[in-house]
Amino acid sequence: MTNILLTGASRGIGAAAMAMLLERGANVIGQSTAGHGERMLRADFAQEDAASELWGAALEALDGRIDVLINNAGVFAANPLVRTDEEWATGWADGLRVNLTSAAILSRLAVRHWRDRKAGGRLVHVASRAGHRGDSPDHWHYAAAKAGMLAMHKTIARAYGGDGIVSFAIAPGFVDTAMAGDYLASRGGDGILQDIPLGRVATPEEIARVIAFCALDAPASMTGATLDANGASYVR
Repeated sequence: MTNILLTGASRGIGAAAMAMLLERGANVIGQSTAGHGERMLRADFAQEDAASELWGAALEALDGRIDVLINNAGVFAANPLVRTDEEWATGWADGLRVNLTSAAILSRLAVRHWRDRKAGGRLVHVASRAGHRGDSPDHWHYAAAKAGMLAMHKTIARAYGGDGIVSFAIAPGFVDTAMAGDYLASRGGDGILQDIPLGRVATPEEIARVIAFCALDAPASMTGATLDANGASYVR
């Protein structure tokens, strides 16, 4: 049985992915800020030691072995330029801590775990098209974090493939979640769909299927790949 740690598992993409992975027979432990529910551990990534403490708790819950780490947790808080210097710098640091640093800490611990065990492992990073094309004027930090996640993912894939450690990234566009809904409303609602040739945003279940594929099925030769799922709103 494949043991999986999935961050951001309480709603949206994460909840859909957790349900799908459990249906596939995986042994999944999820993370959320509140930590409520079965198979869910509490970790607030805004706190400095939360990621490393989560790793330890997940290892204990999964009998000392994690085979797949899925970095899905994220926040999308605006950080307008009109804030004071101190407020803007705090917003920048907070966004990177949750959206990138926590994923980096967990990824490092995962790579060390797999190398110590002399066993392969899989990393799945849920990034964003913002990591390729940027984002709104209020979301410099979000775009920077997702670009950093993509660069980190490629570095891991290149560095540790010889150890049987593979890394995949997913770059969704807008997804039908509460987080995306608030943003769509702030940017003019349905008018933003004109930028998506498919004519709609993705569903959480669509992205969850890509996550499950990367976690369980993707061939090792795909390591380093980034899978875009944005309705052709960004085509490289």
